[in-house]
Amino acid sequence: MADTDFDLIVIGAGPGGYVAAIRAAQLGLKTACVESRETLGGTCLNVGCIPSKALLHASELFEEANHGTLAKWGVKTSGVELDLEAMHSGRREAVKGLTGGIEFLFKKNKVSWLKGHARFTAKDSIDVAGTAYRAKNFVIATGSSVTPLPGVEVDQERIIDSTGALELDAVPGHLVVIGGGVIGLELGSVWRRLGAKVTVVEFLDQILPGMDSEVRKEANKIFKKQGFEFRLSTKVTKAERKGDGVTLTVEPAKGGAAETIEADVVLVSIGRRPNTDGLALEAAGIKLNARGQIEVDHDFRTGVEGIYAVGDVTPGPMLAHKAEDEGIAVAEVIAGQIGIVNHEVIPSVVYTMPEIAGVGLTEEEAKARGHEIRVGKFPMLGNSRAKTNREPDGFVKVIADAKTDRVLGVWMIASVAGTMIAQAAQAMEFGATSEDIAYTCHAHPTHSEALKEAAMAVTGKPIHV
Repeated sequence: MADTDFDLIVIGAGPGGYVAAIRAAQLGLKTACVESRETLGGTCLNVGCIPSKALLHASELFEEANHGTLAKWGVKTSGVELDLEAMHSGRREAVKGLTGGIEFLFKKNKVSWLKGHARFTAKDSIDVAGTAYRAKNFVIATGSSVTPLPGVEVDQERIIDSTGALELDAVPGHLVVIGGGVIGLELGSVWRRLGAKVTVVEFLDQILPGMDSEVRKEANKIFKKQGFEFRLSTKVTKAERKGDGVTLTVEPAKGGAAETIEADVVLVSIGRRPNTDGLALEAAGIKLNARGQIEVDHDFRTGVEGIYAVGDVTPGPMLAHKAEDEGIAVAEVIAGQIGIVNHEVIPSVVYTMPEIAGVGLTEEEAKARGHEIRVGKFPMLGNSRAKTNREPDGFVKVIADAKTDRVLGVWMIASVAGTMIAQAAQAMEFGATSEDIAYTCHAHPTHSEALKEAAMAVTGKPIHV
């Protein structure tokens, strides 16, 4: 096989792409991965999941020290100062270490990194930086990018997107976040903790679309208590840069009188869209759906023989862990094995404080699908570990089928909800009932006992409430 011929070429080295490439190589396929960035890891590792979590953690530490929270534990601080450059340095160090780690894994597993943009020239060949490559199979894993908002032009100075929000060199006096979804709330949390006034403008009547309604309402109350200002059922029609600030024009979502909001920085965070521009998909015979996505079947086949797609470029939630699982599965399918992803059990997490997490159906979705349900809830205030740690906000909610007791969904707000949700996801993967969770011994004292008690509450038998 020539140096430019491969069993598999993966286009994109984000969570779906680099994982697919590594797994394919482990299974004995001659594999290459195309990536135009200077570092591997895609949006997630470079300008998404990882750097935002670094700033979230650092800003939590600053807020605890600066606002006297530590004094309640007998740790007195004074003269606390923000060194924003040092905070950014820590973020960059985390990114460098992890992206470099993927490059090491490519070398270890003999995955060839083709540097540049891929463009299909036929269904079995692509061009990358002027060189032609052929493969028996392709996986498109090009991810997604920020969705633009008409009337609002991002300049990455005063009007920024999520990438720009990671790079601000000063804390804005007033940050307006357009969009009350996961990314906007996480990045808004970072800058609020560091001293900014944060206003969230959301078109819908509640934040966090797609999550359980009780979780959305409770999160709204908690964030307001933290200092967030919410302008719900409101749409932004224009943003004008004026010197060192921005004037936003807003009006009611259903129509009405316009008004203006003055801001130092505006963060546009209304969602993401698939990256397909420049791939010349038509040369391979691939068509996009109405939302610009690549439709795939259960085995991630696109309809063109030998071409597969995974991650944000396909329908479904745009989540790094979904893409990773699909990357492993598609590599196994191509290698002749059985690759499976249960798309009914994909957890989602909001890394605010407290964290918000869910998996499976919301209560509204369960009812809409015709399920007769029973719901169990348990407040974190009744959990000994959360109460001792002074983390009383939130609750755990278990939704079960009333006839079979099978768990349909779990939703929670807790300081470590992102970790706790894994147990719920695994239980649902094995078809657990609420009784299975309720009668599983949980270590004490842990936050996870709240999940056990919520499961007990499904049949009206919680102990500590």
